Amino acid sequence: MWLVTDHPGKPLLEVGTEYLLHAPRASVMMVNPPVPLLTLRAACGLLKAAHPRKAPLGCSPSPSQLSQALNGLSDRAKEAKEFLVQLRNMVQQIQENSVEFEACLVAQCDALIDALNRRKAQLLSRVNKEHEHKLKVVRDQISHCTVKLRQTTGLMEYCLEVIKENDPSGFLQISDALIRRVHLTEDQWGKGTLTPRMTTDFDLNLDNAPLLQSIHQLDFVQMKVSSPVPAPPILQLEECCTHNNSATLSWKQPPLSTVQVEGYILELDDGNGGQFREVYVGKETMCTVDGLHFNSTYSARVKAFNKSGVSPYSKTLVLQTSEVAWFSFDPASAHADIIFSNDNLTVTCNSYDDRVVLGKTGFSKGLHYWELSIDRYDNHPDPAFGVARIDVLKDAMLGKDDKAWAMYVDNNRSWFMHNNSHTNRTEGGITKGATVGVLLDLTRRTLTFSINEDQQGPVAFENLEGLFFPAVSLNRNVQVRALAVLPGITE
Repeated sequence: MWLVTDHPGKPLLEVGTEYLLHAPRASVMMVNPPVPLLTLRAACGLLKAAHPRKAPLGCSPSPSQLSQALNGLSDRAKEAKEFLVQLRNMVQQIQENSVEFEACLVAQCDALIDALNRRKAQLLSRVNKEHEHKLKVVRDQISHCTVKLRQTTGLMEYCLEVIKENDPSGFLQISDALIRRVHLTEDQWGKGTLTPRMTTDFDLNLDNAPLLQSIHQLDFVQMKVSSPVPAPPILQLEECCTHNNSATLSWKQPPLSTVQVEGYILELDDGNGGQFREVYVGKETMCTVDGLHFNSTYSARVKAFNKSGVSPYSKTLVLQTSEVAWFSFDPASAHADIIFSNDNLTVTCNSYDDRVVLGKTGFSKGLHYWELSIDRYDNHPDPAFGVARIDVLKDAMLGKDDKAWAMYVDNNRSWFMHNNSHTNRTEGGITKGATVGVLLDLTRRTLTFSINEDQQGPVAFENLEGLFFPAVSLNRNVQVRALAVLPGITE
């Protein structure tokens, strides 16, 4: 075995007796081979095949070539060390992101559970109200039946005593009256008195199938971090609600999303399962939609957008508007002379001229009835009651323009008025403590009035269509208070 070197004592390459590497001006020394030939060659990267190959004569690598090869390998080793550091940092980052994502998931699930618990409490409250209503009806019937039974028993005992009397003349004087009384009492028992007015069953059935289906479909959506399009917004259920015929919706971007959002598009269907329409476009993450139909179910969804495009839709949220309308008077749209009190349920005026005030809630379909109490009535003025468009004249009597349909009334009689046309004079007026009722039937498209629960005149107006607001016109001699909508009159 031989070592070839360009300086004595500095071996460069181990050479076997069969494979001699020729180098000019090389010193040759005989040494004992410390390692096999192929091992050192393979380690230095000089062999590419598994079997040795005879080096051609006259082709000897220089030290600079080996040094250059080692420099390249050193660069690779340095890159490998940096890559290992990057991988170790990724392990730490994965741990941190996992904790953050788990916390977000727990928060979202807790929000769903809280929303479900709140809904459960609302449903239980309805069941309790139904329970109390049934008990009240049954107890009232028990009380009524007990009193009637006591009266019947007393009548029977009295009749038996009369029969026992031995005075025929006295019996003849009262017998006809007693017989009529007995027959009348018997007839009273036969008019449904012995039929329960209330069933023991609760005619309620919880429709939980859509919720269970949504729970089963609850899953992760794979997000592309590199995509410039925003991720779907998340509806914040704890902040979404309905009041009367208004709906408030709130949303946010997913907590792990880093894509810039320029705005949002909120869409609502028509309340009958029809097509969605845009109701808001802007940067805000909360929106209140007014003028919806009462006792209707709406579906809402939202999407985000930026310069690169539009995100997918959020999950669809189903909203239920109020079954019964409640309203107060609206200071924002009223004439400046109107004076409000009692949480905007009571109005009067500081002017001798008629001024108009509207209710906050508008109606566009269904059957609605509300009452207004006359709390003060001095010097026989003629206030007007009815419905109007939002842009009705506010400085004239209700019904003077074509934006209002009204009944104006004094202490003796009333008239209907629309577009300054007076019709159907009817006897019967109002005093302090009187109640004026307004029945707006948008199914039949009619408007009817009543005073103290008696209908005032014929059907006042027909062919009504569109959005109407409760309306009153009055002066300083009148004070009116809005009463609650009667139960059972809904859309």
